Amino acid sequence: MELLVQYAPLLLALAAAGIAAGLAAGLFGIGGGAIIVPVLYFLFEGMGFGETAMHVAVSTSLATIILTSIRSVMAHNAHGAVDWQIIRSWAPWIVIGALVGMALSGYLSNRGLLAIFGSLAFLLAAQLYFGRPTWRLADEMPGGIVRAGLGASVGTLSALMGIGGGTFGVSLMTLCGRPIHRAVATAAGWGVAIGLPGALAAIYVGWGTDGRPVNLAAFALISAFTVTMAPIGAKLAHKLDAAKLKRWFAILLAIVAARMLCKALGI
Repeated sequence: MELLVQYAPLLLALAAAGIAAGLAAGLFGIGGGAIIVPVLYFLFEGMGFGETAMHVAVSTSLATIILTSIRSVMAHNAHGAVDWQIIRSWAPWIVIGALVGMALSGYLSNRGLLAIFGSLAFLLAAQLYFGRPTWRLADEMPGGIVRAGLGASVGTLSALMGIGGGTFGVSLMTLCGRPIHRAVATAAGWGVAIGLPGALAAIYVGWGTDGRPVNLAAFALISAFTVTMAPIGAKLAHKLDAAKLKRWFAILLAIVAARMLCKALGI
C-alpha cells in the first residue's frame, strides 16, 4: 500500500499521457509522441536520470508509437480512409531516416535533444494553428529522388523528436492535395516505419549505458492506454471539427515547446 501511494503520481501521469497521446494519435494521426516525450522527460528528470533523461524519453516514446500507430491506422482503415500505396512507397525511405536520426541522437547531449524538440515543436505548432487544408504546393505526392529525400527527412526529424511521422506527414500530404481526413489516416501508418527501427536502434545505441535504452515500465503502461484510446480518437476524427481541435492542440504544443527550450537554455 505504501508503494502504491509513493508511486501514485507517477502512475497517474503516465496514464494521463497515454490517454491524451492515444486520442491525439487517432484525431490527428500524430502518433502521440509530441505529448509523451515532454511528460516522460520531466518524469525521468525528476527520477534522477540526469543527462540521459531526454534520450530515454525519446526512445520510450518511439517504442509506444509502434502499437499506437498500428491500432490507429487499423481504426482509420475501417472507414476506408487509408492510402496504402503512399505508406508502401514512402516507408523504406522513412525507415532509413529513422535509423539515421537515432544514430545522430547518440552523439547529441541532453540539451541538444531538448533544443531540437523545442524548436521543431514550435514550427509544428505554427503549422497546426495557421495551416489550412486548402493550401497547396502540388496536386500529387512527389516521387523519385524528391520522395526519397522528403521521406528520409521525415524519418530523421521524427526519430530525433521521438514522434510519429504523422506530425510531419499530415502537413506534407495536405500540401500535396490529399484531403485532411485521408492525410490523417494515412500518416498514422508512418508511425510504425519510424517507431520500430527507431526503438531498436535506440536500444542498440544505448545498450550498456545506464538508463539509456527504452524504459519498459513506462512503455507498457503508456501503450496500454494509447492502444485503447487511439480507435476512439479515430472515430472522433470523422465526427468532430478537426480544424478547431488542431488549433487548441497547437497552443498546447507551443507552450510545451517553450518549456523545453527553456530547459535547453538552462532557464
